Amino acid sequence: METTNGSLNRKLRMALVGGGQGSFIGRVHATAAVLDNRATLVAGALSSNAERAKASAPAYDIAADRAYGSIGELIEKELALPADQRIDFVSVATPNHTHFAIAKAAVEAGFNVICDKPMTFDLAQAEDLLTAVEATNVVFAVSHNYTGYPLVRQAREMVLGGELGEINAIRSNYIQGWLRTRLEADDQKQAAWRTDPTKSGAAGCFGDIGTHAYNLGRYMTGLLPVEISCHLKVFVDGRSLDDYGHAVIRYENGALGTVTASQISHGRENDLFIEIDGTKGALSWRQENPNEMIVRQNGKPHQIYTRDPNAPFMNASGAAACRLPSGHPEAFFEAFANVYRFAYDSMIARAAGLPFEKRNTIYPNIYDGVEGMFFIEQCVASSKEGGVWFNMKHPAARR
Repeated sequence: METTNGSLNRKLRMALVGGGQGSFIGRVHATAAVLDNRATLVAGALSSNAERAKASAPAYDIAADRAYGSIGELIEKELALPADQRIDFVSVATPNHTHFAIAKAAVEAGFNVICDKPMTFDLAQAEDLLTAVEATNVVFAVSHNYTGYPLVRQAREMVLGGELGEINAIRSNYIQGWLRTRLEADDQKQAAWRTDPTKSGAAGCFGDIGTHAYNLGRYMTGLLPVEISCHLKVFVDGRSLDDYGHAVIRYENGALGTVTASQISHGRENDLFIEIDGTKGALSWRQENPNEMIVRQNGKPHQIYTRDPNAPFMNASGAAACRLPSGHPEAFFEAFANVYRFAYDSMIARAAGLPFEKRNTIYPNIYDGVEGMFFIEQCVASSKEGGVWFNMKHPAARR
């Protein structure tokens, strides 16, 4: 691999697994990955159906000879190519139950991985995958894409720098309404696998979007959870997995957190929002209006932070996540691309034989993925016991 002083003299080469006809998130991965012109999509196994995988390739400009019918074929044939032609990383954009086998195969072949969330089907798979990643020294990122918004990173540095004082409370919510009716009964693709326990895992709504809300609170505050009490509920008759849930979290410093997730709230589209209360101030941020953040202090006018990389109030982390001047909105694709953008820095360092941070990264990593699976497992267990408090201390938790 051609590197000079830690820089790569070419684009990174990407393979996409998933993203075939009818996919939503696969197209998002493909768009985000190339947004900064640092990577190119050259190969893929776009569907578990080999015929559909081949048919989907032209939509991504993937050549026919690199449109593979399975992850096994992809890895075998890519490894057979000269080093200056084969892929550098695999993006996993498939239903939950397939993540583990795909990601582990890629990791064991020595390829870097960017994996959709939740990272695996269950906690045991997540812990197994962590062992594989630590053994191979690959770069592994998880697409908790909301961590890529500039004002989320701005808030993170403000909180970690003590600008809000001691954190007392986190209220993180992710509210949707698209599963108010039983779309899965009509075999709607996105609904069908998300509500199927053999494909989604132990949780529905809480696994799909509750993990994002939980991760956002952890990312922005760095607070370590101690215990969790959760209530999950199925409101739509005939559905197998939760479509609404609420969790209360006790943190190590004495703070309390709440996570609420819904996919049955009329008129709500993709409303992820978070409020953080500290002893010196409080802040709030909403994903549907991502270029503004409100900061409040008693006795003072509310402050509106706008996404402005050139403003003196922006810290280095927030500014580094911006691409456009103020007043030119950046949103979902750009935030998603920031997960890729900063993971690429680690991939290039690895290619150059240089050390790179593995645990305390600006992008969500394998440790965050394990913690997300532990969150799901403990929420489901607590809910089954009527909200009994369960341990939330996992050895892989990012500190």
